[in-house]
Amino acid sequence: MSESVSVNAPAQGRSWPQLRRVWRVLRIVVHLLWGFVLAFVLGAFWWPQRPAVLAAKQRWCQRFVRILGVRLTVTGEPLGRPVFLVSNHVSWLDIPVIASQRHLYFLSKAEVGDWPLIGHLARAVGTLFIQRGSGESGRKAGEIAGRLQLGHTVLVFPEGTTTDGTGLRRFFPQLFDAPLQAKVPVQPLAIRYLDSMGAPDRAMAFIGDDEFHHHLWAMLLRREIRVRLHFCAPLTEHGDRKALCEQARVRIAEQLSH
Repeated sequence: MSESVSVNAPAQGRSWPQLRRVWRVLRIVVHLLWGFVLAFVLGAFWWPQRPAVLAAKQRWCQRFVRILGVRLTVTGEPLGRPVFLVSNHVSWLDIPVIASQRHLYFLSKAEVGDWPLIGHLARAVGTLFIQRGSGESGRKAGEIAGRLQLGHTVLVFPEGTTTDGTGLRRFFPQLFDAPLQAKVPVQPLAIRYLDSMGAPDRAMAFIGDDEFHHHLWAMLLRREIRVRLHFCAPLTEHGDRKALCEQARVRIAEQLSH
């Protein structure tokens, strides 16, 4: 009898994460379909900037990150008024994690708009898209400024790409024309994925030639995902865009070094 237990226990231990992953896949599919129904009912495909759509998007993201097993710690104080948010960028998961904390719009790479289901939902909730390397940053800065002047909050990733979470790339300053034109504050955000020892969890990075479905499939095997999000003190003294960009980078770098 004792031999039977010792043989079967490891097999059960290995099978449970696989069952959890399948259960999460089912829940994600249902949640995505619910997102489409909700978007249609609220008229998000026609009026993505309605307050009801923003509130529903936040609740949807809160539920989504819970399904994925995200254990989120939030520090700092998000500004309640319209603000230009800038964050370091590690994973596609950055977007729903940050959106679970406040009403906002994103500037995302154009490829996201082509992702099955998720791309359609992103468009329905007013996401702005930019083609990397296309030289359209100036035009997008003006579009973002228009959103800010309407009283909206917009988040951008000024590195222009993702990293492994251990440091920062250079920030591109062109988009920082937006808060200068709209005369709104800039609030930097620092997002970190941590392993059980509190070190950067490099397995969470979505970089290089990673495929979305492969990355998600591996993520769903994990028991939990530890994320720490810090809202840095806002930058209210506006100089030129390069100075503003560098100040934001310094504040995020300080948080990542802790």
